[in-house]
Amino acid sequence: MSRASKRRAQGRVPALVVALLAAIIAVALAISVGIGAPDDAAGPGRSAPPIPAVAPVVLLEIAPAEAREANAAQPFITAPFPGAAPYRITGDGAAIARATDCLAAAVLYEAGDDAEGQRAVAQVVLNRARHPAFPSSVCGVVFQGSERRTGCQFTFTCDGALARRYSDSAWQRARGIAIDALNGATVPAVGLATHYHTDWVRPYWSSSLDKLARVGTHLFFRWRGFWGTPGAFRTPGGAAEPAIGRMAALSPAHAGAPDAAAYTGPIETVATAEIAAASARAVTVVYERGPRQLGDTIILTLDRGQTADVFPALAEAACGTRSYCKVMAWTNPALRPASEDMSDLARAAMSFSYLRDQAANLERALWNCDEFRRDNRVQCMRR
Repeated sequence: MSRASKRRAQGRVPALVVALLAAIIAVALAISVGIGAPDDAAGPGRSAPPIPAVAPVVLLEIAPAEAREANAAQPFITAPFPGAAPYRITGDGAAIARATDCLAAAVLYEAGDDAEGQRAVAQVVLNRARHPAFPSSVCGVVFQGSERRTGCQFTFTCDGALARRYSDSAWQRARGIAIDALNGATVPAVGLATHYHTDWVRPYWSSSLDKLARVGTHLFFRWRGFWGTPGAFRTPGGAAEPAIGRMAALSPAHAGAPDAAAYTGPIETVATAEIAAASARAVTVVYERGPRQLGDTIILTLDRGQTADVFPALAEAACGTRSYCKVMAWTNPALRPASEDMSDLARAAMSFSYLRDQAANLERALWNCDEFRRDNRVQCMRR
């Protein structure tokens, strides 16, 4: 290389260094303002995108066959997606009773007497209760928009469906599923879904969301980006539960609602062969994993992570309006018996019991104090 060439090459080196440094600074600045970063990131030093608006449900005006075709054409996401964390309700007995009945009404009137569909609907309601785009109470979520004649979030709250009544056995099964969901049961299949609809309708928002799952005739969706990730579901359970007038004829827990008198008219009974057969069974298995109801005895599985102080309210919610009711509960589902005829091991592992006998003016809650510490030993089961 000639001396002149060497001088020219040496003159280019500083220019290359400056260009490289400029590129590094540009990348750093881009990252600092979010350019090139994923839209769903909300890490340290970065704020989350604006909370999405929750619009009234508006359906495309197409025939059911066309809706099914359009729904089938939208693919399910193929990447694995996270499930929801267990929901643990807190609050006093009245709040838990109201939340239980609001959730029970949602799963029964939205999914009918279908346990799998009911669990999936319950998951969506609780996902919404933990998402900042929705009300933070269970009843607030279920009855959001119900003051409108149309456009409510759950159609049964504004289309007159609550004037119909399912059988008592169907209602108790729905309440059992609600209690289980409020006590930590989850449905991984629907993940963090906040929206769903039946396959014979097509809401305008369907194509803008991730399609996660199908359960029965319902399709389940979540928001794309950050608001569909676990970090968005940060609202804790236990918000104040309002009394809902529309629930007054169905739930004693809501009888104190200011407008309760407007919703206490005659109730039409909905009867099906399946419900009638279930009512006739001496022993009704309410649903897999959840409460088993044997006459006036209810057998529950509890969440070990739930605060023990909430167990009496859960038991009261499970008993509903029964004048006599016995609840036996286990935190270890492997040891939970199928009936009161149980082994000594199962009896020793019982975590909590509750007895209500209004005729004897008796109400008593007892804990397994080997499992849950109680300051008052009178509250401990005899071992």
